Amino acid sequence: MAQDIRFDRLSRRSLFQLGAGALLAGGLWPGRLDAGQGSDAEDFTFICVNDLHYFDNNCDPFFERMVKQLKATGDSAEPDKRPEKGPGKPDFCLIVGDLAENGTSAQLGAIRDHLKGLGMPTPVVVGNHDYINQGNRNPFEQLFPRQINYTFEHKGWQFVALDTTDGQRASGTTVQKATLDWLGENAPKLDKKRPTILFTHFPLGFFTPCRPRNADDVLAPFKDVNLRAVFNGHFHGYTERTRWNATLTTDKCCSFHHANHDGTKEKGYFLCQARSGKVERSFVEVKMA
Repeated sequence: MAQDIRFDRLSRRSLFQLGAGALLAGGLWPGRLDAGQGSDAEDFTFICVNDLHYFDNNCDPFFERMVKQLKATGDSAEPDKRPEKGPGKPDFCLIVGDLAENGTSAQLGAIRDHLKGLGMPTPVVVGNHDYINQGNRNPFEQLFPRQINYTFEHKGWQFVALDTTDGQRASGTTVQKATLDWLGENAPKLDKKRPTILFTHFPLGFFTPCRPRNADDVLAPFKDVNLRAVFNGHFHGYTERTRWNATLTTDKCCSFHHANHDGTKEKGYFLCQARSGKVERSFVEVKMA
């Protein structure tokens, strides 16, 4: 398990209150919380997965295959023999919403157990399918505590996780006031020079399907921050947009239960490399059998 993810001052107090057992149960581990604030950004590999939509035990073989494949990432060569620019072992796996299909404790508990098998931290954000009804996401918050709006640091990079849901609504949405208020309080505390990655469920890129009505209000606080990448889900298909110095993407889903909206057949995830202050990503397919 990666040992140097550092949850920064914006959220680590509440995470300490959870204790190590709860953090591990949620797939999170803070690692070295005393890393130097001024250290230069380092290179590392991570994974980003969106829209798992766990439904029932028919999904289990697919996610068993996914976990096995993710765990094998970077194993093709010994560390001292790996190509200089090739991906190493991933330090963590971002989960960009819609972990479950109906937001039930049974579905969310099952996918959480699959994710534990990765043996690495799995920071998540909530999706509209992670609500049990329009105003109730209690099972998600119980099984993935303190993972609504938060931030963490890793090897000199800042990561910001935002709730962009509007209950169970799938289109014509508005990001809720609680998220905008959190941004108003916490975005000014970000280090403007450090490379920053934002991840949310709903797409924030211009002219992307199902973009929230107030997506610009969500992005505005990052104008003067060194934002390098934005990872989104909800739309099951590859899109790429540019805002300032950042690339905003959606990806094909990683779900047995759901199809891609763009008509493609492959299911999979992004394998990402943070290198020299930039993010490179490639799509990796999870084979269905």
